[in-house]
Amino acid sequence: MTPNESISACSLRHRRAVRVIESFLLLMLAISIPLVVPIAARAEGAPNPLCAGCHMEDGNSVTPDFPKIAGLDAAYISKQIMDFKKFKRVSEIMGPMATQISDSEIDALAMYYSKQKRTPGVVTDKNLAEQGQLIYTDGIVNSAVPACSGCHGEKGEGTDKFPRLAGQHTAYLNTQMSNFKNIVRNNDARGVMRAITLRMTDQEMKAASEYIASLKGE
Repeated sequence: MTPNESISACSLRHRRAVRVIESFLLLMLAISIPLVVPIAARAEGAPNPLCAGCHMEDGNSVTPDFPKIAGLDAAYISKQIMDFKKFKRVSEIMGPMATQISDSEIDALAMYYSKQKRTPGVVTDKNLAEQGQLIYTDGIVNSAVPACSGCHGEKGEGTDKFPRLAGQHTAYLNTQMSNFKNIVRNNDARGVMRAITLRMTDQEMKAASEYIASLKGE
């Protein structure tokens, strides 16, 4: 290695070290600052930064593991936040987050996100989505699995009790079905989703997720 190359390598390592330190300091700063900004301190109609950080301001998360909450029924959103807050729905991320949201703010947040328009979903496997369409519209007769459309609507539009599914991230959908199946998640009414997913294979759940992502909800 020539002297110039040696200097260049040292400089590169120095810049990388600086970036690591800067990232660490920013993380520590973020942790030290209260995440929940009171409604009165924000512009009218603006979402709480705590929610927007993962779900985005319009409720359309760009990260497949974080759900799109835009267009969900307000009552459904409120219930999920309260379930996280009371640890009726377990999540290492949402549990601590929900405890920082005051009860008085939950309904306002839910109403805000319910009015946002959901972006279209992304189908990654068209063949799997075609299999999923049969499950969503007709169910799986041999396994006594009812049609998803029976509760979530033909277009995935959902209700106040059953969430809007249309356009949701396939990764998130599949994770939630697996959580129901393995009883990691158990805040479904009367255990309906736990009973249904218990009779589904992993492949069938993936197929249903792919088809759901293609739905428009309208």
